[in-house]
Amino acid sequence: RDHYSPLGPSDAVPSEPVSVAVALADKIDTLTGFWAIDEKPTGSKDPYALRRAALGVIRLVVSSHERISLFRTIFQRIAVHLSFRVGFERGFADGLVLATLKQREMLAGVLEHAELALEKANKATRELEDEAVRKRAEEAALDLLSFLHDRLKVSLRDQGIRPDIIDACLAMPGNDDLTLLVKRATALSATLKTEDGANLLQGYKRAANILSQAEAKDGVEYSYGADIKFAETDEERALFAALDTAEATITPAVQAEDFATAMTAMAALRAPIDAFFTAVQVNADSAIIRRNRLNLLSRIRTICSGVADLGKIEG
Repeated sequence: RDHYSPLGPSDAVPSEPVSVAVALADKIDTLTGFWAIDEKPTGSKDPYALRRAALGVIRLVVSSHERISLFRTIFQRIAVHLSFRVGFERGFADGLVLATLKQREMLAGVLEHAELALEKANKATRELEDEAVRKRAEEAALDLLSFLHDRLKVSLRDQGIRPDIIDACLAMPGNDDLTLLVKRATALSATLKTEDGANLLQGYKRAANILSQAEAKDGVEYSYGADIKFAETDEERALFAALDTAEATITPAVQAEDFATAMTAMAALRAPIDAFFTAVQVNADSAIIRRNRLNLLSRIRTICSGVADLGKIEG
């Protein structure tokens, strides 16, 4: 009964493990099969309901909280489709050659060597020795993963999560784990709806812009660690302390996938960053002080980027 569920965005999602497994396997096999032959939706045309299948995969994975490496899953399946096809074509061609060499009637020769064709197909499936197949499979898998991400954006937009927030989370490791991705995006969306979160975003972008301009001008990367002994103001020293505190919370929280805690710690940086920019001139006359302050801005960028790529957030 649940094999083809969910049939649409409002259809119930199966919850029984066997139902989820069968429904998910069927949809993944359908999508990878079509991507293997480069038959994808174009514009408004989607005769094989592949968008619906993709949305089904997303809803099944997210609703069941399954932790699946989608890229590895779809790459392996596309490689099987392609390898069987290539292997069968090679075996079929060999059958024709042998039939011709033996001066037999062509159809009989092909049928006689059908077993050889299947043997070659299985060998290609098992070993995946053909590098061209691997490359095609990888390219198709990346394209299918991008397609799934686009469907996810549509799905989460209906839940109030903006596409640019998804982009900020897609830039992080593990972006083919949809459960992890949604968890991160939900926490980031909630944080940016708060006053501290919204203001932190502006502070982060200001820091990142000053830093990128200085790096482009100086031809160096300011990421070698700021030293508090060169701090000249209380606001500077307060930012050092705030970054130490935030990093001590954010790093283990991200590792534990506790994104709510990580985002809260990140949002707490809003006040010390605002105070720093109000009181401190980054491009000081002293080259040592300027370099130290730029390295301090680099810490802001690094710590916040451990949660999401805030540079991709609009506004």
